[in-house]
Amino acid sequence: MRVINVGPDPSLAYRPELPKEKEDYRNYESGLLFNRVFKTYSLMHTNQTLEFVKRKSSEWTQFNHTQMGMMDAILSLDQLVDESDPDVDFPNSFHAFQTAEGIRREHPDEDWFQLVGLIHDVGKILALWDEPQWAVVGDTFPVGCKFQNSIVLRDRTFMDNPDAKNPAYNTEYGIYEPNCGLENVLMSWGHDEYLYRVMKHNSCCVPDEGLYMIRFHSFYPWHSHGDYMHLCNDKDQQMLPWVKEFNKFDLYTKTTELPDVEELKPYYQSLIDKYCPGVLQW
Repeated sequence: MRVINVGPDPSLAYRPELPKEKEDYRNYESGLLFNRVFKTYSLMHTNQTLEFVKRKSSEWTQFNHTQMGMMDAILSLDQLVDESDPDVDFPNSFHAFQTAEGIRREHPDEDWFQLVGLIHDVGKILALWDEPQWAVVGDTFPVGCKFQNSIVLRDRTFMDNPDAKNPAYNTEYGIYEPNCGLENVLMSWGHDEYLYRVMKHNSCCVPDEGLYMIRFHSFYPWHSHGDYMHLCNDKDQQMLPWVKEFNKFDLYTKTTELPDVEELKPYYQSLIDKYCPGVLQW
């Protein structure tokens, strides 16, 4: 638990920072970080179009940008503070270990799940390679169909997105068929989709449940609000409980009690060596 120095009197020297209540997470209406968060989502919701997603997907899935091991990629997030997150203002690498340790406590026998907790945000490395954060972080949503009301700040940030005015894209199904499956839906471009593609390209052997967690953990309109079910197939429905289970660790392990990364690294390196070893292509 983080301590705050309040003066020279030893009896007053430190006080613990009280943990947040669950209902205080994901506050997008007020708070110290509101202006930063609102700006990020405004840019995202203006610029994430079907054409943009197709272009970025093509650009970043050539996998010719660099070669790097997974642990190095995780630790590179020391340099990144997520500008879309209203809950934390510390480097993303700490959140990786917080999430993994939360899963490890409740799911000690599912080491692949622990690994997913560790790596789930590694796709944010895009922000260190000159992508603007609005094209990397934040909640995701489908493009090519109607933007649902459960999307964060929906009513204030989509006015200038051209797809919202395009009759081919602004209906319930848009370019998609009923129950086509999320694997056939184009999501707003960002860290979820990028890491999923990296995992597939490098033949990492995480099970489908883990790949769904990676690919859709930021898809809050689906896993937390029940939207877009008309696009889901049976597999999506089967995977949804796993994504929901992951979400409670992704969200509620965000505290100012920062983990000892050096102490934890050997254990998590062993999981990396098991499921996504060696140097990966990015």
